[in-house]
Amino acid sequence: MKINWGTGIVIAFIAFISFIMYFVINMMTNDKYEFDLVTENYYGQELEFQHDIDKQKNAKNLVENISWSKTGDGILIQFPENLEINDITGNVFLYRPSNKHLDFETEISLSSHTLLIPDKRLLDGRWNITIDWKYNGTSYMYKQEISY
Repeated sequence: MKINWGTGIVIAFIAFISFIMYFVINMMTNDKYEFDLVTENYYGQELEFQHDIDKQKNAKNLVENISWSKTGDGILIQFPENLEINDITGNVFLYRPSNKHLDFETEISLSSHTLLIPDKRLLDGRWNITIDWKYNGTSYMYKQEISY
């Protein structure tokens, strides 16, 4: 049987489309290739973005901002010394870009101007730390990419 050039082109198109469809279906159904959004409530967080900008601006206007350091026990977060620790409330959220199962959030509970995130909760690598806190009714936010 002899195949002319028109039939060859049609066979080539069908083979190419089949090849592409195989990879599209494989990527959509295989759990190995997850394509989740960064957060489950992505659009809701997008609407809150201006509030986050205002909180970060408030934090930059402080005389002394939050700082952190890596110690043998974990990450030590230092709150401003000029603030009363009983009036500081909020949350610390650590986000691991490579594995969402390692993300965790902890409430700020201070007995001194420092908060320790224990070493046992952290793996080596990159983390995004977000400290969303309030002092005397004013909201503040500190965001930093850290390598632990």
